Amino acid sequence: MTDYLIKDYLNCVQVVMVNTTLPANIGSAARAMHTMGLSRLTVVDPKLPIDDTSISHAAGGSELLSAATITPTLESAIADCQLVFAASSRSRHLPRPVVTPTQAAKIMFDFIDKQTALAVASNNESAKFVGKPNIAILFGREDRGLTNEELAYADYHIQIDANPDYPVLNVASAVQVIASFIFAYAQTHNQTTTNSLDDDKNTAVEPTLDVHLRQHWDEPAISQQQLQQLTHRTTELMVQRGLADSEHLKSLPSRLSRLGSRLQLDQKEYQLLSALIAKLSKD
Repeated sequence: MTDYLIKDYLNCVQVVMVNTTLPANIGSAARAMHTMGLSRLTVVDPKLPIDDTSISHAAGGSELLSAATITPTLESAIADCQLVFAASSRSRHLPRPVVTPTQAAKIMFDFIDKQTALAVASNNESAKFVGKPNIAILFGREDRGLTNEELAYADYHIQIDANPDYPVLNVASAVQVIASFIFAYAQTHNQTTTNSLDDDKNTAVEPTLDVHLRQHWDEPAISQQQLQQLTHRTTELMVQRGLADSEHLKSLPSRLSRLGSRLQLDQKEYQLLSALIAKLSKD
């Protein structure tokens, strides 16, 4: 595998800001990202467009701001992502695994290593199609964060240790904190992969939660768009077969989506399940 530089790892990560109210916060987030080496910013349906206040708050990150992608929906923003995190300050209904920023960084970089090794070593077409790993970190609105539906798109939720009486950070501050942990881990990870640092340093960043990561990939991971397609088609099949009521689905789509995230499906598994659903739908 070709050795990744720190910037190569960081270029796999995009910050996604959802329905931001204040243009100044978009600029502040861009500045925070630039300070920590992140360069990919996506803004989903902002209430106000990027303006002069955004630029003034971006300071040295103005070029990053000018290159930001604006999308109408969260689904379109993360459609080609294989791994999605969401910043959340509290537990939610149907929670995903909760990780610290350092644990999140380790999961991200281990994922990048595995996917990159597969793309380089494999000769199959699906590996070539996937290309560079694409990871998203979702940040919500200033007043209420992300909705339960938006959080359901994430494979992991990131929580920042803070005062339990008021654990809520400004969105740009949350970007700064999480980005700083990612940048710090990038330096350690880069040294570890190239210089084989001693086990003590590796142990210091090992997740303390029971987080499952597939160790050996024989096919690339599916994208978020493919996961949502499976969720939608499985839901339709269950309705067709009388296993669910289309008028009262309740948490069914979210539970199916969470199940897919936990399984960490690859491209071949996606094809098998798609074929099975198609067959059952016709019979």
